[in-house]
Amino acid sequence: MIEAKHITHYYGDYQAVSDVSFAIGKTTVVGFLGPNGAGKSTTMRILAGFLIPSTGQASVSGFDVVRQPVEARKCIGYLPENCPLYPGMKTVEYLRFRAGLKGIHGAAASLRIEEVVDRCWLEDVRGQLVGTLSRGYRQRVGLADALLADPKVLILDEPTAGLDPSQIVEMRKLIRELGRHHTVLLSSHILSEVENTCDRAIIIARGRVLASGTLDELCVGGQTLEQRFLRLVENAASAA
Repeated sequence: MIEAKHITHYYGDYQAVSDVSFAIGKTTVVGFLGPNGAGKSTTMRILAGFLIPSTGQASVSGFDVVRQPVEARKCIGYLPENCPLYPGMKTVEYLRFRAGLKGIHGAAASLRIEEVVDRCWLEDVRGQLVGTLSRGYRQRVGLADALLADPKVLILDEPTAGLDPSQIVEMRKLIRELGRHHTVLLSSHILSEVENTCDRAIIIARGRVLASGTLDELCVGGQTLEQRFLRLVENAASAA
């Protein structure tokens, strides 16, 4: 469902991502794990069609994100780390606007909006201006937007950012449920997030993929995921 082939991306002279390759199949939750500045967000923006890679290719559901951007984006629900919203719209008004942009109208839009409002715990703020919502609620509005068109692939960049502890637990539960019917790529720098949510993980640091596999495969030799992660990141730093 998601494939990255030798992706490299520069911001000016700065190389944010270097020769990144991986493939993700159907109906699974994969954690994209790395320290801040590792290249996670850049890679996800490329997969979502918001950035063009300097070199390499990326495809979603068989569609090349550069050569077939419209077809690829129809398959994707994307939640960026800092979700841009329209502060002057009310929650349901914003979701109806976004549904229209995605080709969902009338009764179908109303039904789908009610489903995502319930799923993302937005009932209490459905009539509230987006600009007055807390960061956690804005994050949930962004996730509701990503789910509106029931996409095959969900790309979620730090989806629990700004949530309180009880909301984090509920968000993790929701993401696991979504993995039964969607392919989910979830970025995080929090090890427990990946351990509690994901089937597989990709570890990235300094713009390069260091390891990937199931959590059991990554925890070789009796290491915990934390030990494996720290060792890989330290080795990458010392080799730089």
